[in-house]
Amino acid sequence: MQKTSLEFLRTLVNTPSPTGHETRGQRVWLDYAGQFADETFSDAYGNCVAVLNKGGGPRVMLAAHADEIAMAVNYIDDNGFIYVRRMGGIDAAITKAQRIIIHTRHGAVKGVVGNVAPHLTSKEGDAKPPKIHDIFIDIGVSSRKEAEKIVRVGDPITLADEFDILRGDLAVARAFDNRIGTFAVAEALRLLKESTVKLNCEVCAVSNVQEEVGLLGARQIAYSLKPDIALVVDVTHATDYPTVSKAQHGDIKVGSGPALTHGGCNHPEVVKRLEEVAAKKKIPLQHEAMSATSGTDTDVIFWTRGGIASALISLPNRYMHSPVEVVSLKDLELIPQLMAGFVQSLKKGEQFKVKI
Repeated sequence: MQKTSLEFLRTLVNTPSPTGHETRGQRVWLDYAGQFADETFSDAYGNCVAVLNKGGGPRVMLAAHADEIAMAVNYIDDNGFIYVRRMGGIDAAITKAQRIIIHTRHGAVKGVVGNVAPHLTSKEGDAKPPKIHDIFIDIGVSSRKEAEKIVRVGDPITLADEFDILRGDLAVARAFDNRIGTFAVAEALRLLKESTVKLNCEVCAVSNVQEEVGLLGARQIAYSLKPDIALVVDVTHATDYPTVSKAQHGDIKVGSGPALTHGGCNHPEVVKRLEEVAAKKKIPLQHEAMSATSGTDTDVIFWTRGGIASALISLPNRYMHSPVEVVSLKDLELIPQLMAGFVQSLKKGEQFKVKI
């Protein structure tokens, strides 16, 4: 991965972007993507768009969500300990004993998630995993009055873990879900801008908000943009580590390339074109089946305004929704190449329809 791209990824991942409070991360994304766009804009809730070859046709949306799972201040007790509310799929069990940041109107406030020492806990019976309302945060104050001077109910909270290289091309971070997606669509825009291939279509690279709490931003921006085609980028569960059932969850490996999902919201002709582009560019692909839904923004984009031909491209991710998500940077680099190749393959005015 080239140095500027890696630094963009590092900055993007390290910039807190809790769901519903994505502004800081969106600014980082717009500043980078805007270098390769004819224009950029954002909407009422902070969905951001970078447009290339405005006025071309068809209109292609390359979309990914900007938000990360988080917590919010829910209650402050008399001694200044903070209790939280879940924002997205936070796992209370792995949140214990973590360092956190509370993002307040006055700036960042450091804290820790309290964890009772095993010496002080009952040994009777099997320990039960904590509920989110059991979690409490210590910010080093001694009263509610002192705490309320620096934090307030509703302030978002993220874990303090940041981007690092684990070994070779494997990287670890708390929020690859789904900053890798917004990175990929911005990088696809860069590749298209730097290419000598003339584009027929209009490209709208999108960094959308509030996926983790209901696929909300994708509904808004897909309705507004009215794209003809949408490629969505997200993470998927790698199953190449102990205790995960491949029979139940499929066989997806970190380091073996991006994954395409088949069925449901994934338009078969768009998926077929992606496979053709991958074969031409010698991009290895993995494959996933889906049931009723994919669990991604693709689920809401594809039925917007009577139907948008859509497909999901996913990056294998170990330990999803944890502070130690692990991905392959080589896998990640292939996704912008695949999207850029797809865009360049489109003929003027081309539409995708299921063959009957």
